[in-house]
Amino acid sequence: MIGRITGTLLEKNPPQILVDVHGVGYEIDVPMSTFYNLPATGAQISLHTHHVVREDGHFLFGFATDEERAAFRQLLKVSGVGARMALAVLSGLSVNDLAQAVALQEAGRLVKIPGIGKKTAERLLLELRDKLGKALPNMAGARLVAAPGAAPDAKSDILNALLALGYNEREALGAMKGLDEAVGVSDGIRQALKLLSKG
Repeated sequence: MIGRITGTLLEKNPPQILVDVHGVGYEIDVPMSTFYNLPATGAQISLHTHHVVREDGHFLFGFATDEERAAFRQLLKVSGVGARMALAVLSGLSVNDLAQAVALQEAGRLVKIPGIGKKTAERLLLELRDKLGKALPNMAGARLVAAPGAAPDAKSDILNALLALGYNEREALGAMKGLDEAVGVSDGIRQALKLLSKG
């Protein structure tokens, strides 16, 4: 498998780029989140890659960050989602936005992406719910901290979701103090976000 490519950026034709590695040109499809941050042609670039082998050919997909590639690989595990649709999801939503949509189970954000219907969006949210945080440890908060309020089994899930959405530990724990003891994960996240938005 090809896991990383470093070379000279020769062409940019979204969503595909051409990278020269010691005289060999690699055609790599990238999500728009990666494409927008590419340097000018002629510059050196380094991308995390995912190599797909199919009957009709070999395909390389490139990502600016390891988190993008991890999210892409989780999307591929969802039934009915191929590489093109996974790329479309990451072109329509940043990894942070995708994690937030999954945490809050917001199908509406996914159906805005071309090619994603309501049923596909709901399937994505359902199948990614328990997997995305594990695939993106840096975003889900590596440390589990006992938080006040909320049921014990929901505490860590709510806290991790808030950390994944970019709040720091102090903000997340502060918001969780106002939650009911028996609140569920989804409701707990919603209530915490309301408290944080008011603060």
